Amino acid sequence: MSGRTGSEYLSFEGIAKSFPGVKALSDVSFGVREGSVHALIGENGAGKSTLLKILSGVYKPDEGTLRLGGNAVSFPNTAAAIDAGVAVIYQELNLVPHMSVAENLFLGHMPNRAGVLDRRELAAKSRELMAGLGLDLRVEEKVGRLPIAERQMVEIAKALSRNAKVIAFDEPTSSLSSREVTALFRIIRRLKEEGRVILYVSHRLEEIFKIADSVTVLRDGRHVETFDALDNVSEPQLVNRMVGRNIEDIYNYSPRPVGEPVLEVKGLQGPGLASPVDLTVRKGEIVGLFGLVGAGRTELLRVIYGVEKPTQGEVHLLGKPVPIRRPSDAIKAGIVLCPEDRKKEGIFPVRSVEENINISARRLFSHLGFQINNAAERRNAEAQVAQLNIRTPSLSQEMRNLSGGNQQKVILGRWLSEDVKAVLLDEPTRGIDVGAKSEIYNIMYGLARDGIGVLTVSSDLPEVLGICDRIVVMRLGRIVASVPRAEATEESILRLALPANSTDSENTKP
Repeated sequence: MSGRTGSEYLSFEGIAKSFPGVKALSDVSFGVREGSVHALIGENGAGKSTLLKILSGVYKPDEGTLRLGGNAVSFPNTAAAIDAGVAVIYQELNLVPHMSVAENLFLGHMPNRAGVLDRRELAAKSRELMAGLGLDLRVEEKVGRLPIAERQMVEIAKALSRNAKVIAFDEPTSSLSSREVTALFRIIRRLKEEGRVILYVSHRLEEIFKIADSVTVLRDGRHVETFDALDNVSEPQLVNRMVGRNIEDIYNYSPRPVGEPVLEVKGLQGPGLASPVDLTVRKGEIVGLFGLVGAGRTELLRVIYGVEKPTQGEVHLLGKPVPIRRPSDAIKAGIVLCPEDRKKEGIFPVRSVEENINISARRLFSHLGFQINNAAERRNAEAQVAQLNIRTPSLSQEMRNLSGGNQQKVILGRWLSEDVKAVLLDEPTRGIDVGAKSEIYNIMYGLARDGIGVLTVSSDLPEVLGICDRIVVMRLGRIVASVPRAEATEESILRLALPANSTDSENTKP
């Protein structure tokens, strides 16, 4: 995304920051112009969050200079950064749920007369702010009742109420739908047109090309490269700068022997499935389910796993029918699911890593279902952490404090404690940086090499083509094709996934 921008307003000059045993940032230098969106990318641990916390006054740099409008600034705290016109909008929004939209917007600087809150002026100013962003939110509504996308808009308006010149976004689309992302980008473009300085942190490279004018890449706390324009920059180039290797090396695919059918779906139908589904996954095979939003991919996994009840059809495992009425039936049979929304459905956020790994397998570490063998549980958790390279300070670390990639590895580790025959993965790399994706792929390859059937849903078509042995395409609740890896191209798979003018009767037996 290109466009006219002004002079450099925000600059980082030789920024360094260390913590005990860790050099988080080392000699980081780059600048951001007025009226521009500058993306900041890198793997987890690259230093992005540390840099944002220096910008917002949470941390002070050990070395280097932060400049605003050419003037060196040093923020002793976040209040000083806010007063200087800097706002950072984190993934965990800084709003008070039981207060109204208007009260959140002007918290700390409420309009008053003679020391008494002027609610009429508060409401009027709040509506004016919302109108300036093209939003129609009830300013009297309690923030806790708003969906996450609208809360994010409140956070942006809150920054504007403080006359923020610099607004930094930290992974702002991680919990948004595609429609909500479009709305957010409209707001960001409006802020850019007003001459504000936007720093945009994201691991979603496709977004960078849609919203950013320039991009800086960090790796291991160091500045790798700044691209002042993106017209001649490709996604593989950015990936190479982020991880130090080519995108083909990230997929690291190699063919494996494929055995007998392990998971067979025969005439299965249920909520979200427009017609009976037939599907086979063989031992050692990774099958990708691809389709557009509403194609029925997640719905199919949920019916197989027993989250939704089938209206007809059967699930077979190793040639034998398996009655699955609920997820516990699937788990006992050897079918496990890593859900799409891992934060809501896959993890216990305030429980430890050890508890999350062992929670479904406690019966394996107990005597007659009563006395738990704590030492055995600890050994199992340690084994999974080592095997899957789960990065955690300790087994007692709360899950919510882990990165998305490590959370996903914990979920996989939970199921590897079981006698698994088929693994269902729903968007397993969503919200995960490029390096962690590569680790997830290697785990999937390892499962397949062990003779486990892997059925994965992904909306990332290059990923599907990069890691799967076969691609099954769904459209409008039906399977319309099964394409071997060697015959699959982006164009052919997309053509199959797009709605046809004719009826979708061309089912190919998968």
